[in-house]
Parts: sequence; C-alpha cells; structure tokens
Amino acid sequence: MRKAHLQDIMEIMIIIRKTITEMHSYHNNQWDESYPQEKDFIKDIQDGDLYVAEREGRLAAFICVNKIEPAEYCGLNWSSDKEVMVIHRMAVDPEFRRNGVGRELMNFAEELALKNMIDYIKTDTNSINEKMKALFQKCGYKVIGEMSFLGKETSFYCYDKLLV
Repeated sequence: MRKAHLQDIMEIMIIIRKTITEMHSYHNNQWDESYPQEKDFIKDIQDGDLYVAEREGRLAAFICVNKIEPAEYCGLNWSSDKEVMVIHRMAVDPEFRRNGVGRELMNFAEELALKNMIDYIKTDTNSINEKMKALFQKCGYKVIGEMSFLGKETSFYCYDKLLV
C-alpha cells in the first residue's frame, strides 16, 4: 500500500468506470456519472487521504481514509462517540478481485487508524451493494443503522468497528 499520486488518476478512473458498469449490472446505483468524479480523487490525493494497492505493476485497488464524517451520520446510534477514522471511496479492479485485496484495504485502514491513535472506524455502503456488505461483515464490522445519502433511492447501511 502506498499514498496515491496525481499520476494515478487515470488508472483510478478506469477502475471507477469498470466498477460503475458492474454495479449497474445488478441495479446498484451507488456510484454513477455524478459520483465519484475525478475531482473527488484529486482532492483525496491532495489531502493525503487516498491509498492504492498495486499488483503486477498495475493499480489494483484504492481506499480513502480520513476523519471526515458525512453530515448524514448525525443522529445514528453509533457504538461509540470516540474519535474516528472513516472509510470512503473504496474499490478493487474486477481483474484483481477474489485475491484478498479488499480485506487488505480494510486491514490497512485499521492499521492506519491505530497508527494515528484512533481505535474506532465507521463506514457505509448502499443497502444493495452485496459485495461491500459481505466484506464489511467478514472484517468484523457491524451494521448500526441506515441513512439516506447522495439523493439515492435506496438507503445506505452504516457500519462501525471498535478496534480494541
């Protein structure tokens, strides 16, 4: 894992397009042409919050981890009110799936939080994003509630995990 660089944007956007096509094939509109956009990833990189995993000399996956909680998280029954790291915008290139890359990203986020003296993580995904829901559950995250987000028709499930 390494911090993403602006030179990675083209490969990141290729993964985004593949992921959106796949999501839409099973009627998941979590991501589309309006979100996420290149400008979101440029900001993540400039803020130092975007990390990438490489395989076979290519960008295989990315994850954004920071302390920014969406306003929509307010009012949910979270497990703790501790300082938190939040996982945002995460994807694995379909060519590299089923090889533990998703779990590697999640483990990295947890290690990053602990390195920053934070032992609590929050995240969310669209309620019909079965692959992300399964990954979060496999990694020990628990559903704490749901919210409306990004003006989408389907709700988003919110997850958290205490690391210690």
